[in-house]
Amino acid sequence: MTATLGDSPVSRKETTNGPKPILDGKRGPGVQFAVYFGVLAPLVALIAAVPFAWGWGLSWVDVALFVFFYAFSGLGITVAFHRHFTHGSFKAKPWLRVVMAIAGSMAVQGPVITWVADHRRHHAFSDREGDPHSPWLFGTSPLAIAKGFWHAHMGWLFDRDKSNAQRFAPDLLKDKAIVKVDQLFWLWTLLTLVLPGIIGGLVTWSWWGAVTAFFWAGLVRVCVLHHVTWSVNSICHMIGERPFAARDRSANFWPMAVLSFGESWHNLHHADPTSARHGVKRGQIDISARVIWLFEKLGWAYNVRWPTPKRLDKLSVTA
Repeated sequence: MTATLGDSPVSRKETTNGPKPILDGKRGPGVQFAVYFGVLAPLVALIAAVPFAWGWGLSWVDVALFVFFYAFSGLGITVAFHRHFTHGSFKAKPWLRVVMAIAGSMAVQGPVITWVADHRRHHAFSDREGDPHSPWLFGTSPLAIAKGFWHAHMGWLFDRDKSNAQRFAPDLLKDKAIVKVDQLFWLWTLLTLVLPGIIGGLVTWSWWGAVTAFFWAGLVRVCVLHHVTWSVNSICHMIGERPFAARDRSANFWPMAVLSFGESWHNLHHADPTSARHGVKRGQIDISARVIWLFEKLGWAYNVRWPTPKRLDKLSVTA
């Protein structure tokens, strides 16, 4: 029996010949090289960050650019790739869809259609065989848990399996504008790394300002955002509170709430995947939900699926 994804296209329609396969072959060598480079290059930059800052300093220009590009690309993942494109938590005007797809692409976590296919597959088989990044696929012994953490956090990225986009993202494959953004992923990756350096160089009017901005707001920023996102896959399926009934081990991990823009309120998300707000209890900061609220007020977003008290009561483990 195939698991469903709420109101996503996956659950509404399958072919008359039965469900499409989970995987769509293997990644090509070029794509696999890009994965290795995209993951390891920022990681090397982060490792070098401490001695770099200690020896040459860190300017306020670098900090400001880091914060701006972190927010722009990070919200591109949480608001756009995740809540809008994957789960349909809200509808958006066509121009906003394109801008959001570009913003998410600038997080360098893969093209939009690939990202969405992987994440819908994750929900369809959450913490079971078929889930691309569950930490619970190897057992519960200490060694198995360590192996599972590595796999869920970033090890799964080095596997060559490719989620079947025809099965998990057929709606996006039919959207010409989004397909174009997907095809230009190389351009968004180049811009997200080069633009901070260009801006830093112009603001400081120095080559050194360009170099430090490229390093901090480009490479290091991408690496930090990578690990925050991956921590939702790993930590938020291992430890934390579970106030809502979900069919998997998703949990809320409050220390990551701000850095993840509200994504670490992961238990409610898996209990109610299409909800536009994940942090629903008092004091649970959800920046992504606030951004969606702002889009709605401006008339750019509509049909927003806000949680209701009745719905939350039904999902509560104490209900």
